[in-house]
Amino acid sequence: MSTKKPQNNQPTNKKQQGDANQDKKSKKPGFNFYWIYGLLALLFIGLQFMNWGGGAVDISQQRFINEMLKAGDVDRIEVINEEIVEVYIKVDRLGQEKYDDIEEPGFGRDERTTPHYTFRIGSVDAFVSRVDTATEEAEVEEPPVFYDQRRDWGSDVLSWLIPIGILIAFWIFIMRRMAGSAGGGQIFNVGKSKAKLYDSNTHVTVDFKDVAGLEEAKVEIMEIVEFLKNPQKYTEIGGSIPKGAIIVGPPGTGKTLLAKAVAGEAQVPFFSLSGSDFVEMFVGVGASRVRDLFKNAKEKAPCIIFIDEIDAIGRARGKNPMSSANDERENTLNSLLSEMDGFDTNSGVIILAATNRADVLDRALLRAGRFDRQIQVEMPDLKEREDIFKVHIKPLKLSDEVSVEFLAKQTPGFSGADIANLCNEAALFAARRNKKSVEKQDFLDAVDRIIGGLEKKNKIIPPKEKRAIAYHEAGHAAVNWKLEHAHPLVKVTIVPRGKALGSAWYLPEERQLTTEEQMFDEITAALGGRAAEEIMFGNVSTGALNDLERVTKQSYAMIVYFGLNPRLGNISYYDSSGQSEYTFTKPYSEKTAQVIDEEVSAMVERAYQRAKKILYDEKENLTKLAEKLLESEVIFQEDMEQIFGKRPFDKEDEVTKEKEKKKSASSKKTKKVPEKKTKQNKDKEDKKESNKKSEQDTDKVNKKESDKKSEQDTDKEDKKGSDKKSKQGTGKKTRAAVNENLSQSSQK
Repeated sequence: MSTKKPQNNQPTNKKQQGDANQDKKSKKPGFNFYWIYGLLALLFIGLQFMNWGGGAVDISQQRFINEMLKAGDVDRIEVINEEIVEVYIKVDRLGQEKYDDIEEPGFGRDERTTPHYTFRIGSVDAFVSRVDTATEEAEVEEPPVFYDQRRDWGSDVLSWLIPIGILIAFWIFIMRRMAGSAGGGQIFNVGKSKAKLYDSNTHVTVDFKDVAGLEEAKVEIMEIVEFLKNPQKYTEIGGSIPKGAIIVGPPGTGKTLLAKAVAGEAQVPFFSLSGSDFVEMFVGVGASRVRDLFKNAKEKAPCIIFIDEIDAIGRARGKNPMSSANDERENTLNSLLSEMDGFDTNSGVIILAATNRADVLDRALLRAGRFDRQIQVEMPDLKEREDIFKVHIKPLKLSDEVSVEFLAKQTPGFSGADIANLCNEAALFAARRNKKSVEKQDFLDAVDRIIGGLEKKNKIIPPKEKRAIAYHEAGHAAVNWKLEHAHPLVKVTIVPRGKALGSAWYLPEERQLTTEEQMFDEITAALGGRAAEEIMFGNVSTGALNDLERVTKQSYAMIVYFGLNPRLGNISYYDSSGQSEYTFTKPYSEKTAQVIDEEVSAMVERAYQRAKKILYDEKENLTKLAEKLLESEVIFQEDMEQIFGKRPFDKEDEVTKEKEKKKSASSKKTKKVPEKKTKQNKDKEDKKESNKKSEQDTDKVNKKESDKKSEQDTDKEDKKGSDKKSKQGTGKKTRAAVNENLSQSSQK
């Protein structure tokens, strides 16, 4: 028994056949009722210009008088609207040769009722007198003259229909452009949602393997995806899926990339749009688009809705004094709140959102039930930067000297987007230099390009200014070299780059907490450039603008935000909610503001005098460093060590430590291994060691107690007769991590 195989050009089953028929139907243009109006208008206009035959022949007034009127061939004359004269020739005279130009009458017309000739006149009275004169001279019978008033209804109708039609067409064109592509661009679809749908037919190539360095965030996001794939795992024990999750983090940290990975992994319909898509100039459009979005999402549930930059519509209500009573943005937010968790439940619709301004969002939007989870995405640390580099260097051809660990250490404070840009810039540098692979120097040049800007080697600087720039940058480097808590120096250059005429490059330490001493050392190092100018030249220039700006902001933050000033005490005026930007008043009095100004000025002056003292002590080395900088334009850490000696505060590199450990471990392995001890001997030795440790601990405790007693006795003897004062600890003070204000990588 044989079975026929389906041909290649035919569908194999009913489902495929139905899909093919549906595709054919979708390719056919849909019928539009406006086509009928267009056809009727064209038909009406065509009738006006169409000639049905038998029309009157235009002639001159002289021919009419000389050839027709004086010959007695005119049957009658009709004056139309006092402008046009229609001439009717006698039927028995139409056969003459001079009337051969007369056309045959059209369909349904007669020779007697159809005018044969026509011409225009200027004045009716003048025309009548000429007719009378001509008939008297020719001695012929004067034809009857009739007067008629006619109107061309077609021309009149078109004269006012065409302008109105042009206005309507222009209005429709403008409204379609304003509506954009929403709902096919029709004017009545302006309230439709602009969300892009990603489903099984739309393939998204990004998955969680492409997201590096966000391990904690990926765990929470992947749990939502896992719930959609295998809900029984969670529902069996009574769990329910989170209704929403908002991703919060600085720009460039991978918030949108996480959403793309969810779209690629979730295997459910994924709606993607921006918060600005709800904003429109028409009243009520934003709320209408929110309702339409959730309506479409409920039809395709279970699904995910991703709203990028949700702060465009989610700002706190009533905080902006400039907003009107009927704010369109607040109406859109109210509609979003009711759709997310209102009277009707949205089962199976999960909301993902991303923003870098969570401090300005409305509290009702962030509560549980709408956004059950807030996923914090921070700037990547050293290990995470290594993982990000491994992702972005895959398409690059690298030389053997490039180390991912080295690149990660050279880029503190870089986000994922910055690292992607860095890899691309390095590849462009290598291609510009006609290299076959990307080398280590290309990455270093790319770091300089991203942080400092474009290098301007051809910029002309007078020798006097160049000398001032060299001493300015040498002052930064010298003061930094002598301070314990200043960031390690990488290089100093006087080559203009971006807006800076010179710069000192540092490698900031990755700190979670910063002490008062560390911040004060950074302020002192920033003032080293101006201090060097004053010491060497006796005057100062405007080159320290960026340094003074950073110093002022940092000292102000120490006093006002971090409570590191003894005069103000442990008080912070920092507003983490972000609502202070809408107010015109300060959170402190005028007297306190005066105290703050005095303390900021005193702190900056104290740091400036400290920098000057360091440079006075190192004036000879400062001169050597500046002259070497003028000679080579760029100096590195090795040059600093030759002039100032090795920096005593530098820590040994962790990489070298690990290498030494590995070498020592390998050398131990090569040595002969002694015979294994028995278990009993091991137990005895462990006992002995524990006894020794306990004896040492008791000795230490006894010693400490005796020292404390002796100190108390001496204190009592010294403080007799004097007022008792409470000791204040001089321990290191800490602050909350603010990476953007405190980890500066260059000084101008």
